[in-house]
Amino acid sequence: MRRYYYSDSIDSFCNASIDEVIGKITLENEFSSERTQTNAWANQVEILQDVLTKYQGKIYFEYSIPRMGRRVDVIILIQGAIFILEFKVGEKNYLSTAMEQVWDYALDLNNFHETSQGCFIAPILVATEAPDVAILPSTSAKVDNLLFPIRCNKKTLKEAIDLILDFSTTGNINLDNWEQGRYSPTPTIIEAAMALYNGHSVEEIAKKDATAVNLSITSDSIDEIILYSKKTSCKSICFVTGVPGAGKTLVGLKTATKHYEKNKESASVFLSGNAPLVSILREALTRDRVRKIKEQGEKITKGEVFSQVKLFIQNVHHFRDDCLRIGDEAPLEHVAIFDEAQRAWDLEQTSNFMKRKKGLSGFSSSEPEFLISCLDRHKDWAVIICLVGGGQEINTGEAGIGEWIESINRSYPKWRVFISDRLDDDEYASGRALEILQTHKYVQKKHELHLSVSLRSFRAENLSLLIKSILDLKATDAKLYYESLKKNYPLVVTRDIRIAKEWLKAMARGTERYGIVVSSQAQRLKPYAIDVKSPMNPVNWFLDGKEDVRSSYYLEDVATEFQIQGLELDWTCVVWDADFRLSKGSWQHFSFAGSKWKNIKKHERKQYLKNAYRVLLTRARQGMIIVVPNGDVSDPTRDSRFYDETFDYLISLGIEYV
Repeated sequence: MRRYYYSDSIDSFCNASIDEVIGKITLENEFSSERTQTNAWANQVEILQDVLTKYQGKIYFEYSIPRMGRRVDVIILIQGAIFILEFKVGEKNYLSTAMEQVWDYALDLNNFHETSQGCFIAPILVATEAPDVAILPSTSAKVDNLLFPIRCNKKTLKEAIDLILDFSTTGNINLDNWEQGRYSPTPTIIEAAMALYNGHSVEEIAKKDATAVNLSITSDSIDEIILYSKKTSCKSICFVTGVPGAGKTLVGLKTATKHYEKNKESASVFLSGNAPLVSILREALTRDRVRKIKEQGEKITKGEVFSQVKLFIQNVHHFRDDCLRIGDEAPLEHVAIFDEAQRAWDLEQTSNFMKRKKGLSGFSSSEPEFLISCLDRHKDWAVIICLVGGGQEINTGEAGIGEWIESINRSYPKWRVFISDRLDDDEYASGRALEILQTHKYVQKKHELHLSVSLRSFRAENLSLLIKSILDLKATDAKLYYESLKKNYPLVVTRDIRIAKEWLKAMARGTERYGIVVSSQAQRLKPYAIDVKSPMNPVNWFLDGKEDVRSSYYLEDVATEFQIQGLELDWTCVVWDADFRLSKGSWQHFSFAGSKWKNIKKHERKQYLKNAYRVLLTRARQGMIIVVPNGDVSDPTRDSRFYDETFDYLISLGIEYV
């Protein structure tokens, strides 16, 4: 499928009539073309035919960026430069939102388009009626050939192109090779959800990596299990494992979108106990769908769209409560995808909740066992897909994957079980998963069900291994992993949060999102204006723009492991408090109560705290700065000794100090 509506050599384009060009664009447009859009195209064609007469190269109109769910107005290839043009026909001002939009397009090609990488990329905002401004091509501090966005109007566009070509230092682009180049993006989970919900395939929006089990292979394996269960009228449970950021949630969303057919027997639902994730995804999908519908000239309310979206993505606890309400009746869905399945509640936590909140005494099922029983009500077939993150349990009562397996083994001997061949690793059910299943009649191991390479940090696929080595105090391994990633993935440490904030702002480009993340136990960061007890709205923090004080960009509100698990930012600042500290070469675990730190003694709570830092340290896609405060000798709760050994350890690994 072509990525653009129109393409031709610059020479042929300049010699074509405006009607001919508009006709070809319109034929490829999947939506009906409004007169305002047709007029905008006509203006663009007229301007460009006048500007480009002396150049040789190629031109593209409406070039698709599926990761962002948008199309670039115009891409032009001349000599060694790629020009990314965003037109604002009739506009008299250079809007900051439009500047960020064209910068984002350029960043996308620079990061994810195979044959654009290494090329000279020039984003240009053309506000046709805006005043003349100085055109001064310059690149950012990062080591690539991407210009800061250029502002021009319809009269100064030619001057801008000439100046940029003089500024360019790269060799000529092979035009045929460029067009054939693979587009291999790594979307955020929010971008992925929007793209999948809008009908894009996982192949279009997911990076392809020969060293990892391809997301499509994992998705296809799940589809085969669903088809097998449907054809043979059996019930199956499937465990998909993966390192942090490997794309488990993406696989789950892909499965949910493919099999989501309301009121049909193949209906599916994506379930998560992560309330912030559910709220953010629902809001993002709703906003995106409303925007697209209105862009097509149709009318719709946000409430109408939201009512559709909330059926597709549900909070697992609401699904559980609905199953309680309908008694022995089977739910509508035959396919249920449980994200972060290891975080489902154990028997004690579920029983206590049912007694306190639902008035049900003596509830005798753990959350996994009850959820399996809900799908088991179907008379014909059902499939449960458990997406399992290793070392991700971060809260009291989270059962881990072992409870799912024990429930199947104990109560559902006829269910087919499909497991990843990595389910016996220590991160999953303490290595006992396969041992528990030895007595089960129907178990099949499938290596396709494990995702081994992180896709979140597209600049550093070994980030999760680095963080694991750091937390496991394996300094030699950590040094090697850091050396392998530091060129492409900036990772630095500082003791000054003001420096960290400036670093984030300097590193991020376009709308690349940045923010501060801290442990939920980091209660002695108040002197730095960080209060983990202060309420924040994850929807505003993750989705709103730089102008909103509630957004992550403002660097005022912070997110904890509970708000950010399952999500990611481009750039993060992790502020490391004394709750998890090095002392005499080993990690010490503390909680703050009253006026002092208290030792955490329970092994389970120690593991939750370690996992919290694992979550925090694996959220950044492009780079991270870690702040280890200096402490204060006059404050016994912030003694410098609580921080110094942690800082010294990070520095000893070779991590750059700023």
